[in-house]
Amino acid sequence: GGRGGEGMRGRARTRSRTVGSVTKSRQSVDTLRAMIARAYGADLVPEGEDFVTELGHGWFNVAYRLRLRDGRDVVMKIAPPSDIAVMTYEHEMMRNELAAIALVHEHTVVPVPRIDYVDLTHELCNADWFTMPFIDGDNFGILVEHHEVSESDAVALNEQLGAANRELNEIVGAHFGPLRGRGYATWREAFTRMIEDVLQNGERAGVDLGWPYDTVREVIREYEDELDAVTEPRFVEWDLWSSNVMVRDGSIAAIIDHERAFYGDPLIEAGFVCIDLPMFGDATAFMRGYGQGALTDSERRRRLLYTLYLILIMAIEPKYRGHQDTQQYDMARAVLAGLMTGRFGRTA
Repeated sequence: GGRGGEGMRGRARTRSRTVGSVTKSRQSVDTLRAMIARAYGADLVPEGEDFVTELGHGWFNVAYRLRLRDGRDVVMKIAPPSDIAVMTYEHEMMRNELAAIALVHEHTVVPVPRIDYVDLTHELCNADWFTMPFIDGDNFGILVEHHEVSESDAVALNEQLGAANRELNEIVGAHFGPLRGRGYATWREAFTRMIEDVLQNGERAGVDLGWPYDTVREVIREYEDELDAVTEPRFVEWDLWSSNVMVRDGSIAAIIDHERAFYGDPLIEAGFVCIDLPMFGDATAFMRGYGQGALTDSERRRRLLYTLYLILIMAIEPKYRGHQDTQQYDMARAVLAGLMTGRFGRTA
């Protein structure tokens, strides 16, 4: 599964590498056989040990490609073990993903995986898990990373992605914030709670941002009035990077990894990040497909808050993942410094 800024990092990730993260709940072959039997029946449990391949794409859940006895390929996603510390917004994210997929199926024609089986009992492993058919297609982010897609095809796919994202954002919620459970009456309440949770996670884990946490809070307070312009809770994917898009024959075959969806402001979507951070690409084709024109001054100020939120997560989450490599943390700190001094006018 995906993760905050991890879609960005997809460009630096090789296609076969499995990612080291303490949140990954890897299982033995015998346990996987028991899980397959529960999901598909004992007669479809494969023989031998070569029926399983770990998919190295995500940084949070573990995902396996499994070959059933009848030759079908399926994917099993397993949430982090229930005793592993995660960031506040990551609690029960698999259940959030299931809720998101159900909403997208019900209200849109955007292609998303069909869920075959869900197990929330923790009887066979110490985590939630589900299975779905394997999606036959190429990962758009990996194609871009390896220069295996032409510029014109990439533009066309980004336009399709903008249009699909717009359709997802047409889903209207009853509240702001989490898809499941109680939310918030206003977007200001929801978003300021979200970003404060991230700051508290960073303080608790002792993450050095290069800036005093209270200076970051001052910036948020200075800009948060702009959030009141958002009055209708819209379904937001938030993690819809190219690395969460499967493509086939020049079209989007499926959008995957929906665990970070919530009800909020569509302007927070990943496709708009490049407006503030051109180092991550060009938003032009996405915005054209979305039907989004140039941002107003008020929208640009909201968008800056959302960029700040993303970069804070990218700086803080490596501590929770147990990453040994500091590349993401170092990059996020550098981007944060540029935002704080260049865009928010603060001095270190």
